[in-house]
Amino acid sequence: MKNIITYILVFFFSFSLIAQEKELPPKGGEPKNFTLPKKEVVKLDNGLTLVMVPYGSIPKATIRFSVKTGNIDEAENQVWLSDLLADLLEEGSTTKTSKQIADEMAGMGGNLNIGVGLHTSSISSSVLYEFAPEAIMLMADVLKNPKFPVEELDRLKADMKRDLSVQLSRPRSQANRDFYAQLYPDHPYGRVYPSDEMIDSYTVEDIKQFYDGHFGAVRTTVYVAGNFDGEAVKETVKKAFSDWREGTPSKFNVAKPVVSNEVKIIDRPGAPQSTIYYGLPVIGPSHEDYIALDVTNSILGGSFASRITSNIREDKGYTYSPFSSLDTKYKSGVWYESADVTTEHTGASLTEIQKEIEKLQNEPPSQEEMDGIINYESGIYVLQNSTPNGIIGQMIFLDTHDLDESFLTNKVANMHAVTPEKVQEMTKKYIKPENMTLIVVGDREKIENQIPKPVKQPLKQ
Repeated sequence: MKNIITYILVFFFSFSLIAQEKELPPKGGEPKNFTLPKKEVVKLDNGLTLVMVPYGSIPKATIRFSVKTGNIDEAENQVWLSDLLADLLEEGSTTKTSKQIADEMAGMGGNLNIGVGLHTSSISSSVLYEFAPEAIMLMADVLKNPKFPVEELDRLKADMKRDLSVQLSRPRSQANRDFYAQLYPDHPYGRVYPSDEMIDSYTVEDIKQFYDGHFGAVRTTVYVAGNFDGEAVKETVKKAFSDWREGTPSKFNVAKPVVSNEVKIIDRPGAPQSTIYYGLPVIGPSHEDYIALDVTNSILGGSFASRITSNIREDKGYTYSPFSSLDTKYKSGVWYESADVTTEHTGASLTEIQKEIEKLQNEPPSQEEMDGIINYESGIYVLQNSTPNGIIGQMIFLDTHDLDESFLTNKVANMHAVTPEKVQEMTKKYIKPENMTLIVVGDREKIENQIPKPVKQPLKQ
């Protein structure tokens, strides 16, 4: 009887081990570098650049006109003027109404998108491959021959003010506004939102002056990626743009961010949670430490498996969606942690964030933690850039920040070359709590005593 029981136990134990072995996930594959597809670059005499990237098998062409201008070129009294310019571009050209443009784009299987960022403005679409030349001609007409109808201006300004009101009713927008204003007090990076009065002051003449000063062939790159007839695209771009004025070269205003340990509370009486922005100026993408600092950010707070997220979300339950960001600017950058935390745990959340920073300053992460974060981040990076839109986005990033293509093609290898000791070094060198600006939006009466006062000592550079 004992032998039978022994055999049964051995059987079930062996079966359990086999089952456990089968449940183990397979070993991950070797990391793959990002490969930039072969491209053809054509320069027109007026300075306009055409970049063509044949890619993929889907019978569509993605087209983006990227102009090196945006919010960074706005003066102190022009915040969102370039956004209003983009809104007016959507109202049609001197040859076609907005409805005619929309109908023609729809007939090509696409729609027209006009957007403005800090450093670039764009007109883009994705159309069936055989319509790429036709789409380029239509988009060129919108860019070169804007109508800027004065009769639409008041409506667009009213829409903009409503959008502004909605955005500024949100605590995260309020924190973001004051955080960047503190770091970049004398630069467009610090002017996130206009006032209603500023919007009311804008005229069509202001918009035309901004367009004349910042739009032209020398600042414009036409990107075409996907499936298309290359020769037809080249001939069309030459036909559409050869007669366009050259304009002035772009010259981004390099920011000089302020390092401070400012603490500010924006009162939101009765708020059940506090919104935290906590960070400082760091380096931009062109700096040699950037990739290592990017990996450091992922370990600290920039991924779902990061330390700060595990601490104040998983372990403590103070917040649902904390994150840190390495925000890239031209020749500059910002690292910050942001979180919406329960009001009663505002101070405790800040304490835990600082603990995680100090822990990484004092002790390097394990190689196992490094491998997990880097494999995840490098995999996401390759996936995000495996579409025509992703490829174009990365090429614009290179152009904006004056980077060589090797930044993209070597990024995965360079990420895997970052050592635990390098992460510790980056945390010590750049992520310094004593130099951080803290903005908190919440119920002042309940959180004021929880928030530490700024350290009154010389800031470490």
